[in-house]
Amino acid sequence: MAAEKAALRIERFSELKFAPRFEYGEMAEVAAVCGAEDGTELGVGWGRLSHARIPWTIKYDEVLTVFDGLLRLHAGGQVHELRPRDSVWLPRGTELVYEAETALIHFAIHPSNWHAAE
Repeated sequence: MAAEKAALRIERFSELKFAPRFEYGEMAEVAAVCGAEDGTELGVGWGRLSHARIPWTIKYDEVLTVFDGLLRLHAGGQVHELRPRDSVWLPRGTELVYEAETALIHFAIHPSNWHAAE
């Protein structure tokens, strides 16, 4: 039986609580908007990258949009530069490196409970 979905709620950007993600400390801080705990397969949130160079293999399907700063994605032997309002589709299995002096990003992933399958 599927988990019951959480009720509608507004997430004010000014009230989000960013926390360090993974082993990268303050290089990558994330604030969740919704995810598995809300009874949804869609995970959405914001990320702040600061002096970051983070290798990662995407373990979910993701769309990422840059809202502020410059994000460089090293993938497939190329460097892709994303500026404010640029988006990228990242299919599961993509090997990349996130690189940014500073960047504010918004992301949507599916499935939100990807870590449970590892």
